[in-house]
Amino acid sequence: MEQQHNAGDLTRQGAGALYQALYQELKTRAHRERRKLVAGQTFVTTALVNEAFFKLAAGNQDYASRAHFLNTAAAAMRQVLVDSARATLAEKRGSGQKPLSLDDSGLGLMPADPSEGADFLLELNQHLEQLAALSSRLAKVVECRFFSGYTDAETAEALDVTERTVRRDWLKAKAWLYDAMS
Repeated sequence: MEQQHNAGDLTRQGAGALYQALYQELKTRAHRERRKLVAGQTFVTTALVNEAFFKLAAGNQDYASRAHFLNTAAAAMRQVLVDSARATLAEKRGSGQKPLSLDDSGLGLMPADPSEGADFLLELNQHLEQLAALSSRLAKVVECRFFSGYTDAETAEALDVTERTVRRDWLKAKAWLYDAMS
């Protein structure tokens, strides 16, 4: 992590101050995760982070802490990527089962063909909503780790749990999603 910011001062200044202070950190994470997630997608990192901020700003929400902001930013990035995947598929519909390859990054269910990334994202989102109905914390861990690239420590901070809980939840969530998507 680049530097710790005084969350109290930044939250009193609003989302804009938090965004400005954490912009490069969010951009670095988004770039790393986008590269793993969808190689063929044209959504650039800067656009992802900026679109996520527009979602955050539109909510006109006060953030209790840096962790609260990061947690909300993870959810916003997920929404932006899923919305983009939906738009891509609206233009080009496919049918049939998509081949999956094991990949040691992310969830281990990355599409064999990078052009199938939009289908994968929508399927993942659908299963993530089902997982959230069973355990919202497991779904939040996936959101933070997979969509935003947070580390165990950052995810623990965002969700106000221990790193051990994050690691355990990450394993449970990956196993559940692997089973649901296989």
